[in-house]
Order: sequence, then C-alpha cells, then structure tokens
Amino acid sequence: MKRLRARPTYIAITLCFFAAVAAMSAVTCRSVMKAVYPVRYEDAVLKYSVEYGLDASLVYAVIKTESSFDPNARSNKGALGLMQFMPDTLDWICLRSGENLRFEDLRDGETAIRCGAFMLKLLLDEFGSIETALAAYHAGRGQVNRWLADSGISSDGKTLDRIPFPDTAHYVGKVTRAIRIYEKLY
Repeated sequence: MKRLRARPTYIAITLCFFAAVAAMSAVTCRSVMKAVYPVRYEDAVLKYSVEYGLDASLVYAVIKTESSFDPNARSNKGALGLMQFMPDTLDWICLRSGENLRFEDLRDGETAIRCGAFMLKLLLDEFGSIETALAAYHAGRGQVNRWLADSGISSDGKTLDRIPFPDTAHYVGKVTRAIRIYEKLY
C-alpha cells in the first residue's frame, strides 16, 4: 500500500481554515453573550459604582438579574424599577441617604441605579461579603441577620454556610454568575 504524503501547502491552508473558523466562533459567541449580558445605563452605572466604591460588574449583574434592564419592570410582589425595590426598602434608603423620593421615581434609570448602588454599598459594609450582601438584597437585612445568628446556618456569625431559602440561594448564584460573565466580557 502506497502512503500519501500531504503537501505542506495543503496542511497550511487546512490549519488556516480551522483557525479562522475557531476565531469566528469565538467572536460570534462573544457577540451573543454581549447581547444577552448588555451594558446599558453606562454613565449612571459607572458614576455610582465609583461614588460608592463598587465594581461596575456587580451593579450590572444585579440590574440584569432583577429587571433585564427594563426601567418599568414590576415584580409580582410589587418591586419596581431596574434594581427592583419595594416601597419599604425605598423608605429605608431615603432615611439613610437623606433623599426624598416617591416610589414611582424608581422608573427613572439613574434614580434606580443611584438607590441600588447606595443599597449595595450599605449591605457590603454591613455584611462584608458579596454573597451575604446579595442574600440581604434579596431576602432582607433582618432575615440575613437572623440567619447569621443561627449556628446551624452560620458557624462564625459573619458568613452564611448555607442559604435556607431556595429562591434566595438561586438569586445569589445567578447574580454571582452574572458578575463573572460581566467581568469576562467587558
């Protein structure tokens, strides 16, 4: 049986073809991911991320998870805006920030981002970790403080060993995945 020898030109062309296909696939995949995880309200996100010492990918991830960048989003429980606040949470934010806002003001993207970044900063200062702060953002500060006081949930009283509410555990996982995606994409 006669063995065929591949020509160097053929090999080079084949390798270039496969490299081009791989590069186009990577670009296409990246483009699709950027469409799924967009960057909107960039001026406000960057402004308040800097002002409150937050990573912009955290703010984008919360907005993406909470409202998919819809400023008029309203949850089935009544939360409103890009970062999904309930009326009592907005009241608490206003008390802490000194602002006087109406609930409907949360339909304004910049207002919602300012309030959300302020809230994230307060929760990170209080709880110290992104995961615990996100659990508090979703389930409430009071609930997270009760979990931290329970040795079956927090062995050190500072971090959560587990999150007892499945929806909150899912939320924290979803936001932390989105943070990683935003960090890689932008």
